[in-house]
Formats: sequence, C-alpha cells, structure tokens
Amino acid sequence: MSDLNDRQRQIMEQLRASGQQSINELAAEFGVATQTIRRDINDLCDQGLARRVHGGVAPPSNPLNLNFHARATLNEDRKRAIANAAAALIPEGSTVLLGIGTTVQYVAEALTQTPDITIVTNNLEVARLMCNAPSCDVHVVAGQLRPEDRDLVGAQALEGYRKFVADFGVIGAGALDPEYGILDFKHFDAEVSNAIRASARRMLLVADHTKWSRSAAHRVAGFDTMDHFITDRLPEDVDWSGPPVTLASGTGHSRTG
Repeated sequence: MSDLNDRQRQIMEQLRASGQQSINELAAEFGVATQTIRRDINDLCDQGLARRVHGGVAPPSNPLNLNFHARATLNEDRKRAIANAAAALIPEGSTVLLGIGTTVQYVAEALTQTPDITIVTNNLEVARLMCNAPSCDVHVVAGQLRPEDRDLVGAQALEGYRKFVADFGVIGAGALDPEYGILDFKHFDAEVSNAIRASARRMLLVADHTKWSRSAAHRVAGFDTMDHFITDRLPEDVDWSGPPVTLASGTGHSRTG
C-alpha cells in the first residue's frame, strides 16, 4: 500500500476521477519526461492498479478482480480516515468481530492502539496486523484458505463467529445501493457479514463513497440493521434515512439519519 510514489498516487486519483489519461499530458502536468511517466505506469499496471492503452493508461478493465494488494491501495487515504473514525467508536476492553475487506483491515490497524481488545476474524491480514498489538487477544476462526483474498472460508468460519457474543461487529461492503442496502460480490462474503451481524451487539459499517457506484448481486442487509455508518461522504442524490453517519473526510462533520 505504501510503495507508490506521490506522482503515482495522483495518477491513480485522476484515473478514478476522469478515466483514461494520456502519457504526454501527464508528463507535461508533472514536469517530467515521458519515460518517467511510462515507468510509473508500468509499475501501476504490474500491480493490477491500471492497464496500458495506446498512448496512455486507463483504469483496470475489471476492478472486481483486483488482487488484495491492489484493492487495499485504492482510496487508501480515505479508507484510513474511515478506519480511524471507526476505531475511535470502540472503547478499550471491547470484543470486536472483523470480517473481510481492505477497509476492515485498516480498522484492525487502527485498533492496535486500543488496549485489551479481543478480535475475532477470518481475515488473515487482520491477524497479521494484530501481531503488533501484544495486549490484544486474537481469535482466528477455522476454515479453508482463500489465497487471493487472504482469508478463511467455509462453514467452519461461519460457525467460529457464532461462538462469540461481541460488543461490536465491523463490516465493509462490495457495493452500496439506496434501495437494497449493503451488497457484496460473493455469496460467502455476504454470509460472513451476516454471521457477524448475528453475533454483535452493535454494528459498524465502513465504506467509502465509491461503493455507491458499484453493482453487486449478493444482498447482506438493509442500512437499518447497522448502528453506525462511517464513510468519507454521502452522494448528493442519496436521501439518507439510515443510521447515524460519521463523515471521516477530515472535516470532523457528522450526520444523523
């Protein structure tokens, strides 16, 4: 996540905002040689963050198939802000269920600073991060390894969550829909979120605004099943009537549904 230079991060932002970019125009914008931009683009493409086109660079052709590293890098600053705001809602001594997703991973990273946390997860990246929090108690549920997503799946994983009664559950989303609520791309990922929801006293939804522009087939739950939604911003065309919202965009603003 941290191995992109500032210019590459800006190129990524422009790809997300405006789509395909010209090598010549990028070179003029950043005041560097076209060869430098080509090296930046080659690195982005090698990581699955972009794709080469004639004379330029474009967003990935199928962002749903990005590997874990690529997904974690997308919108990294926003995800970190969201994660820090979510972690601030969780007091020390809490038991927290954490599921799949890169934003949830950043929540785990933020929670390493909270004493006496108990974490239950199927997310191996979360477990790795919690190795830096020796005062925390970490339970990794059993299951079959899903290497591309760095997590454990199957009936054992779901049963592992159901053995706990937690203070908080934290879930992300593959997509957000004004009518259908929280969606995910894979059936099992939706099942994990619902297993967490069934075993947690309070539910936190963490997702950045780009999830509103995506479409996914598997429904998790309506927004009314969440106790708090932490995001960077709400789309202007969404008439929000769900749970309280914290906007973690650095403005410090919050909004109640």
